[in-house]
Amino acid sequence: MVFFGVVASRPSGFVVATHGVVPGGTQCRHLLALHSPRLIDKGIMDTRRTILLMVLIGSLFLLWDAWHRQSITTQAVTPAGAPTAAPFGEADGPVSPGATASNQGPSALPTPTLSSSAPAPISTPAVDAAPISGNLLTLRNQDLLLEVSTVGGNVVTAKLLDQRSDNYEDGVVRLFDGRPTRRYEAQSGLVASAGRTESYPNHTLVFVPQPLKSNQDPLRTLVLAAESGGLKLIKTLSIEPAGHAVRISHTVLNTGADTLAPNLYLQFLRTGDSAPGESDFYHTFTGPAIFTEQGKFQKISFSDIEKGKQDHVKQANDGWLAFVQHYFVSAWVLQNQAPREFYTRRVGDNLYTAGVIQAFAPVSPGAQQTHEVTLYAGPQAQRVLEALAPGLELVVDYGFLTFLSQPIYWLLEQLHKLVANWGWAIVLLTVLIKLAFYPLSAASYKSMAKMKAVSPRLLALRERYGSDKAKLNQAMMELYKTEKINPLGGCLPVIIQIPVFLALYWVLLASVEMRNAPWALWISDLSTPDPYYILPVVMAITMFIQTKLNPAPPDPLQAKVMMFMPIVFSVFFFFFPSGLVLYWLVNNVVSIAQQWMIMKRMNVV
Repeated sequence: MVFFGVVASRPSGFVVATHGVVPGGTQCRHLLALHSPRLIDKGIMDTRRTILLMVLIGSLFLLWDAWHRQSITTQAVTPAGAPTAAPFGEADGPVSPGATASNQGPSALPTPTLSSSAPAPISTPAVDAAPISGNLLTLRNQDLLLEVSTVGGNVVTAKLLDQRSDNYEDGVVRLFDGRPTRRYEAQSGLVASAGRTESYPNHTLVFVPQPLKSNQDPLRTLVLAAESGGLKLIKTLSIEPAGHAVRISHTVLNTGADTLAPNLYLQFLRTGDSAPGESDFYHTFTGPAIFTEQGKFQKISFSDIEKGKQDHVKQANDGWLAFVQHYFVSAWVLQNQAPREFYTRRVGDNLYTAGVIQAFAPVSPGAQQTHEVTLYAGPQAQRVLEALAPGLELVVDYGFLTFLSQPIYWLLEQLHKLVANWGWAIVLLTVLIKLAFYPLSAASYKSMAKMKAVSPRLLALRERYGSDKAKLNQAMMELYKTEKINPLGGCLPVIIQIPVFLALYWVLLASVEMRNAPWALWISDLSTPDPYYILPVVMAITMFIQTKLNPAPPDPLQAKVMMFMPIVFSVFFFFFPSGLVLYWLVNNVVSIAQQWMIMKRMNVV
C-alpha cells in the first residue's frame, strides 16, 4: 500500500496534503489541513526547522540502510565458521555408500529428527549456484515443458508454455531454472535418520533412465533409478496432457540384508532474487510458504532465513510446502496425512532451500514401498490450487485483508463469466462497489457540499480576525454549529470504505488472471502499464475535476498544492498495471458523478 504526503509550514499555519491509493478520498484530503488555528499552532512552527528535520531523518535512514545491506552481504559471503565449498564437479558427482552429507552437493541433505521439536540439519558448506551437470530429459504437455536432470532426478527447468512473457528469452515464463544466475529447482531423495551413517539415493546421485511400460507415453512419463546404501530408489514422473501438476512416485526397494527405515525429503533450491519483470513501484512477496492446520498459511522471508530468525511450524501431520512469487508458485503436495517436518535454511551466497521430510515405514530386505506426491509448477489459478490441497489457494497473497479479498475475487470471477472480459469485469465490479457504498459516499459529499457553501464566509472570518486566533477559532466553531457542519464529516465515511478498497486493490494486483488479459483498444494486457499513458492522464484529469468540486482550501499555499497533486500522482500511475489504473479511473468517474449530483441538488454547483 502506497501513501504520499507533502508537508509545509508558513506563518499563517500548517499545511498537510496527502493522497493514497484509495479512490474517492479527495474530499478528505482538504480536511487534513485543519481549519482550527489552535490545532494549527500545535503543528510545525518553522519551515526551515521542518526541512532540516526531514533531511536529517532521511540521511540517518539511508546510512542505516547502507550499513544493513553491507552487513547482510558480508555475512552471506563469509558466514562465521563456514567451511570452504567443494568444487561443484566433485560435490555433484556420484556419492559412495559411506559418504557423509557434508560433501553431497550444492545443498546438504537434511537430517530428519521427527521426534524432536525442529530439524537439525547437518553442517552445510557454502556453495555457489554452479551450472547443472548431467543429462537433461524432457517431459512436455500443452501447458508445461520440464527438463529433468539425471543428477538426482531433479526438475531443473519448468517452462510455462501457456504463460507468455517478454521478460524471458523464450517468450514464456520460466519457473524452474538451472542457470547459475537464476537457479531454482525441485529436488527430492532419501536421507538416513539422525545418527545413522548410510548414504541413500539423494538429489546429488546420478540416476539412470529406465525402460517404460507399453502404456506409458515417453513424452509425458519418465522413470529414473539409483541405488546406494542398500536401497534402490525409483522415481517416476508423469504429467497429464494439459495442466501444471506433476505426479511423482518414489518407490524404495531394499536390496540389502538389513531392515532399513529411510526418510523421504522434498525440497526447493532457489536464489533470493526477484523474478524477471518484477516492478519497483509495488511490492509482492517472494519466498517460501508453509501451510498446516496448526499454523495455517505462513510466509518466510529470505531476510529472516539469512538471520536464522525464520518462524514457522516445524512438525505437523498435514500441510504442504511452496515457493511463491508474483503470479506463480511451485508446491510440494504430499498425498497423505502422516507426520512430517518442515525446514528452511540458507545453503550458500544468495541461495536458499525449503523442504519437508517424511519417514518411510521400515522396509524389510527384498520388500518395497511407494510414496506418492504432487509437484505443482504454474500460475496461481485459485480454483486449480484449491482442488490440489486445502489452503493452497492462499498463495494468492491478499495479506491481512484476505477475508475481504476472497469474496471480492469471487464476485469479479462471476462478472467475468457474464461479460467474458476482465477489463469490463473490473469496470462493473467498481461500479457495484460504489453503488453499495453510495449511502456513505452521499453523507461524505453532503458534508463537503456544506463546507464548500460556507468557504467564502470562512475566508471572511480569517480576514476579519487576522492574527487573533482565539476569536477566529470561536467564530469558526459557531459557524459550524449554526450550519450543522461536522468538519470531519467528509473523512469518516471514506475511512469506513478503505478496507474494501484496499482488498480490491490487492485482488487486482495479485490475480494471475490479469496477465495478458486485454480490455479494449490499446490495452492488451491489464497486468502491465498503459503503453501510451492514456489511462493515467485521464485519471489525472478526473482528480483535477474532483479537486474543483471540493471546497477551496482556506490557505493559498494548500490550494496550490492541491491543484498540483493530480499531476504528481499521475506520474506514479504511469508505472502501475493498467488494470489497477482502470479501477481507480472508473471509481473517480463514478465518484464525480455522485458528488456532482448531490452538490447540484444542494445548489452548490
